[in-house]
Amino acid sequence: MKRIICWLRTIVGSVADLLFPRYCLICGNRLAAGEEDLCGCCLMSRPFAPLYADNRDNDMARTMMGVMPIEKAQTMMRYDPQSELAKVIYELKYHDKPEAGITLGRLCAKMLIPTGFFDDIDIIVPMPLAKSRQRQRGYNQSEMIAEGISRATGIEVSRGQVLRLYFHQTQTRLGEWERMENVEGNFKVADAKGLEGKHVLLVDDIMTTGATLKACGEEMGRNIDNLRISVLTIGKSND
Repeated sequence: MKRIICWLRTIVGSVADLLFPRYCLICGNRLAAGEEDLCGCCLMSRPFAPLYADNRDNDMARTMMGVMPIEKAQTMMRYDPQSELAKVIYELKYHDKPEAGITLGRLCAKMLIPTGFFDDIDIIVPMPLAKSRQRQRGYNQSEMIAEGISRATGIEVSRGQVLRLYFHQTQTRLGEWERMENVEGNFKVADAKGLEGKHVLLVDDIMTTGATLKACGEEMGRNIDNLRISVLTIGKSND
């Protein structure tokens, strides 16, 4: 019976690939059966890897010090909007490709597991989106990345314990001080007890100045007792 089910799945998958071909989000080549979002060649080229050798002592962690109870921080690349990998982030955020976030999260988790980055993490908190923004996009891209990390590590994803209250405008074209003002007072802890005493992994897609991460982490640290926070992003911009 199992053989028949596996055979049927293979047939259905082959027919689906024939009728609805899928393409690599980096190089654009057609994906083979079993490949998800990125082709084998692009994966073998290691499109990203942990940027810092030390998860605790790096410039990203130092950016967060004094703002939140930071433990560790890591990112997977210096983000260049013109790079091939930027296409994947763009597809995730603007072209209705939530599965790309799951793929990115799973890949970066597999690369970080050997470093011990996740060893004492209790729960993953994706950077929340305002309800209006999430309705517009259809999903939260950071939650998709968090889901991929969860599938690779087994760590639970928090949903609804930390909220974003409103969306004024995108941070993309704002300067550092404008970014800070744009997110000030923008986050709310809805379930402090559920996160009390936990080591939380705060996940976002791209960090630029860190204003959004800082605002969220600061609000969490102010309202949750005995909290520890680590931060993970797919990319870190130099802008």
